[in-house]
Amino acid sequence: MVTDFGGSPSGAALVAAMASGPVLLDGGLSNQLADQGCDLSDALWSARLLLDEPRQLVAAHRAYFAAGARVATTASYQASRAGFATRGVDAAKTDRLLALSVEVARLAAEEVSAELGDGRPRWVAASVGPYGAVLADGSEYRGHYGVSASELAEFHRPRLEVLAAAGPDVLAVETVPDLLEAAVLADCVRGLGVPVWFSFGAADGLTRGGEPLSEVFALVSEVPEVVAVGVNCCAPREVAAAVALAAEVTGLPAVAYPNSGEDWDASARGWTGPAAFDPGLAADWTAAGARLVGGCCRVGPAAIAELAAVLDG
Repeated sequence: MVTDFGGSPSGAALVAAMASGPVLLDGGLSNQLADQGCDLSDALWSARLLLDEPRQLVAAHRAYFAAGARVATTASYQASRAGFATRGVDAAKTDRLLALSVEVARLAAEEVSAELGDGRPRWVAASVGPYGAVLADGSEYRGHYGVSASELAEFHRPRLEVLAAAGPDVLAVETVPDLLEAAVLADCVRGLGVPVWFSFGAADGLTRGGEPLSEVFALVSEVPEVVAVGVNCCAPREVAAAVALAAEVTGLPAVAYPNSGEDWDASARGWTGPAAFDPGLAADWTAAGARLVGGCCRVGPAAIAELAAVLDG
């Protein structure tokens, strides 16, 4: 049974909107920031902007809302106490920066809504990246880091609590690579009182760690806070089967936001290979049960605008 989220009216409104039809997510935050001229070579990636240039984040979120997105995903994917400590930022200030990620996304939503005056709700998803993201070595595309469940919980729980307290509409627990980290994160989100979606990296129908997607989907769907389950930052060709499986296994709405189809080269810190993102495929995804649909890395506002046209159609 899904929690009613009576203490989170905007989160409950998002859940209701999903029940009525597909809700359009944004695309890759990092590529939009790069297009705005931001330097993302730091190990903190887009989280650096929280420290140095938060207004750039507002502009990036605005670009996606202007393209038709209804949900902005915050710049907290790679933000953590351990990561900011390498820049001399203490835990208290890191927690303020995590909360700021929600605030700047909310500001963008309010600015666009005021300018357009269209009365459409716009929501904020607080991004929770995997442990591998803070390592900045591509580990989230492999999983099985060699750390214990207790170490993973010690890493994840404080920032989840801070992000939940910052008032997002939903927690986006994303790019989860393996069963162990999924189990830890599922335990950490219990009782937070905020809707949660879980999305996994996928390759050849398995998690990045090589486990059956059915196992991780079933595991996280047992948590009352979880309102959608699916995949992200995978090749577009992985989505249709994964979405159908998620809907079948969990009975929940599915979430789908693949990357461009290019491959991440961790050593070169760049993307290689051809792009294969086709907004037209979204009709198949929604037919299979996807109710949160968007793009991940290298999928920009233009593609999100095309997705909006598909979903509206």
